[in-house]
Order: sequence, then C-alpha cells, then structure tokens
Amino acid sequence: MSSKWFHNIHSGGIPRTLAKGIRARIFPGTHLMLSVVTLEPWSESLVHSHLNEQWGVCLEGKWIRIQGGREYRVKAGDFWETPPQVPHGGRTLGAPCRILDIFVPPREDYRRQPARESSRRRQDSSPRSKRRLARPGR
Repeated sequence: MSSKWFHNIHSGGIPRTLAKGIRARIFPGTHLMLSVVTLEPWSESLVHSHLNEQWGVCLEGKWIRIQGGREYRVKAGDFWETPPQVPHGGRTLGAPCRILDIFVPPREDYRRQPARESSRRRQDSSPRSKRRLARPGR
C-alpha cells in the first residue's frame, strides 16, 4: 500500500530500535503519532516519562505494563491511558508482543529519521532517569 494517507504496520513508517528486543515503526501525523511496537520475549522497556499523553493497545500477545509504580498484566485487546509525566514501562515474559502506541502531541524525537537505526537507543526525550525493572525469579 503506497500513498501518503495509507500505511502498513509491517513495512511502513520510520523504523526504530527502542531497546534490546524492542523495535517500532513510527507513523507521524500533524497532531498525533502512531507507533507500532514489537517486543521480543524477555525484553524490557525501562520506566520513563515524557510530556506527551500516550494511549496503548495490546494487539498481540501479553506483557507486564508498569505504570504509576504498579504492575498490570496486559493481554491482546486491552488498552490503557498514560497521562503526561506518569512514569511507565514494561516487560514481556516468554512470548513476543505487539503494541500500538498513540502519542499526542507527536513525539518530536521519534519524528526524525535516525541516522543509524541501531544507534538510537533512548526511549524518551525526558531527562528523568530510567530504572531497570525487576524480573521475578532473577
């Protein structure tokens, strides 16, 4: 599908590596941004925050969503709201997961095409420190 108004989540957008085992395809609009995120088994999105409002939908699989200091078990079909500046992150368990994130306004750090996709490791534009998530049994 090739048009400025039609896209494909598997092949379109701006590809980015967000962290080890976490890849995204970014679809920037004028007033909002979609990010289709693929998480490999046992991957982790460090707890972070940003100025953008963020909504997420679990499209496939399951994962643990960390938000506001609590853990939530999320499965395909579940969705959530993350207000601006609320700390959030998550991790997959032994299976892959696919998430659709919606950002308002668009994240300017995601809008730009990375010089080298693999060199872009930061997940957000905020100065807050990122914290590693504890895995049960580790």
